Amino acid sequence: MTDTLLPNGIKDSGGDSSYFKKGCNPFAQTGRSKLQNKRANVNQQIIKQMRMRAGAENLLKATSNNKVKEMVLLELSYVNSNLQLLMGQLEGLNSSVEVYQNTQETANIPLIALGLKETKDIDFSTLFKDFILEHYSEDGNSFEDEIADLMDLRQACRTPSRDEAGVELLAKYFSHLPLMESRFFSPSRQTGIFFTWYDSFTGVPLCQQNLSLEKASVLFNMAALYSQIGTRSDRQTIAGLEEAISSFQKSSGILNHLKETHTHTPSYDMSPAMLSMLIRMMLAQAQECLFEKTALPGIRNQFYSLMKMAQEAAKVSEIYDQLHQSMIQTPIKDNVPFFWSTMSQVKTNHYRSMAHYFAASALLDHQLSLRDDEDQQEKTLSQVYDRLPEGRSPLDILKRKDERERIGKAHIRRAILGHEEALRIFGLCHHLNKLEALQEILKASHQRSLNKCSENEDEEEFTDYTEAPDIISKTEHKAEMEVPATTKVKVTDFFQRLGPLSVFSAKQRWTAPRTLHLCPEDRDLGFTLKGETPVQVVSLDPLCRAAADGLKEGDYIVAVGNTDCKWMGVSDVMRLLKDVDEKGIDIQVISIMDSNPPMPTKSATFCGNLPKTYSMICLAYDDDDKNPKSRKVTKKSSFLSWGLKNRLKSASTLSLPTADHSGGLPWNKPCPTFPSSSTYNNDSALY
Repeated sequence: MTDTLLPNGIKDSGGDSSYFKKGCNPFAQTGRSKLQNKRANVNQQIIKQMRMRAGAENLLKATSNNKVKEMVLLELSYVNSNLQLLMGQLEGLNSSVEVYQNTQETANIPLIALGLKETKDIDFSTLFKDFILEHYSEDGNSFEDEIADLMDLRQACRTPSRDEAGVELLAKYFSHLPLMESRFFSPSRQTGIFFTWYDSFTGVPLCQQNLSLEKASVLFNMAALYSQIGTRSDRQTIAGLEEAISSFQKSSGILNHLKETHTHTPSYDMSPAMLSMLIRMMLAQAQECLFEKTALPGIRNQFYSLMKMAQEAAKVSEIYDQLHQSMIQTPIKDNVPFFWSTMSQVKTNHYRSMAHYFAASALLDHQLSLRDDEDQQEKTLSQVYDRLPEGRSPLDILKRKDERERIGKAHIRRAILGHEEALRIFGLCHHLNKLEALQEILKASHQRSLNKCSENEDEEEFTDYTEAPDIISKTEHKAEMEVPATTKVKVTDFFQRLGPLSVFSAKQRWTAPRTLHLCPEDRDLGFTLKGETPVQVVSLDPLCRAAADGLKEGDYIVAVGNTDCKWMGVSDVMRLLKDVDEKGIDIQVISIMDSNPPMPTKSATFCGNLPKTYSMICLAYDDDDKNPKSRKVTKKSSFLSWGLKNRLKSASTLSLPTADHSGGLPWNKPCPTFPSSSTYNNDSALY
């Protein structure tokens, strides 16, 4: 079940000379890809049934004919039955953990992996071209390759390979999303692009026009992919276990980052309560792999080693018990697969039984001798138990053989009962019955405890009802959340030809490029330049020819002759202008316009049912600007004196850009505002 890398030969214009399909596996017929295809088909059928149900419910409200109502109610019962069947199929797909396991692994308990969220294809070409023409005043057709590259990257992210290259592919697209948002998604208007993602547990689609859902879903898929890498690792080797531990910790770190940064995502699988449960599940599986790593080289048959493993196993059992408790809470249990909660319950009992088995082995197989450190064993035993049976102390148990055997046999009885409970719960879930490896491990552990009990059985001994004390959970290596560095990949903007993002973004509004003809008078153009990229006109002489032609202070120069200057600094633009002869040269300039209409300081707007708060900054108007006659005229600066003097001068003063209010602006229309909805950030929040 390996994933092959299939480069498609499309060069990545993102700047790293790689291929979009590196980390993408759209054609490999693995068990995982087949599972994803089945999940996608079920999601489509769920959409169809939900539309039918919505139509039937609307008809039921609209009609007053009793016969029609009876027919609609009958149809609704069929639709609801079909939805229940589809939900069951989706739960079965989420329970198919065997396809995510290592193919050669039969000696380890299977682990649970998250399935990738499904999405619909999106065609950016028409809307982005129109936006480029309307907003940036450039030919949108000249950006066909960049738009195609972006669409190819998004399409490749739907089928990432199950390795670090696949995670890097998702991280690369995630890093492009803020750039795309700044270029094309204005806070004052809608682009008309709808992002649709399906809930991974319910299959219900969610559609939004902003990129918040897109970002959150890509992060979720990165965490899911790391969980699949962890389950695929070979846990029969130290290297494979370390890979699994790291993958589960990274998955939990990404899920925690998603929980903290996208609290408003109205998708059930990304609600705070569900994410908290998934974080616990990833950390529990990481702790389980840490236990397996400790036990892989072999457990030394010594008192200290056995007691240490007893506490390690108790720690794994405790974490899975906490996970199971979170799965059966009201907002979670309705949609979490029954397989998951059953598996966590099985592991809780299994590892608790292992803890009692190790404690029994330490007490029954090792008697305190003169060579042993009595104080050290007493300290170890006192740290293992929270409380002892009445009238007994750790030193009594160690020194008295009968007490040691009595407590040891009590531990082995609890181990047997725990293994029997794990096997009973295993039989309750038909999805678990497919995991033959798990059943064999549970039976082997049960038989081992039975053998230990029979070895220490005394026929003349009366039935002893001593209850074994609980074992305190303790670990030397605790699983911790880890945010991988791959969540932030440095990429180059596909649309960098539009200009620096600090100026040429969807939030800024400016006039269309104006062409002006510059003719130097005594080698002086009548203005100076400042800024990084693009350069800005300052110290404009209002009596010069350029000012008469329409040049304003604060204008940005975007072209000199046939040369695009959006990415040029002051020195580069100066070099072009110094060579101007008496005939002059044409330049293109733009003027920034005030795109922020007067609004309250904070207003809640709804974009696709997502509340978002914007901070509006009111610009102050200078009284001097209202009366241009009273403004002091600056002395002309020589064009040839553009050097250190003018650079120091431009660094100390700024000229406010002049707003062009020549025409009515459709984006200045007031936006409808709604009261902000309360957001639940606690773990019991239900979306």
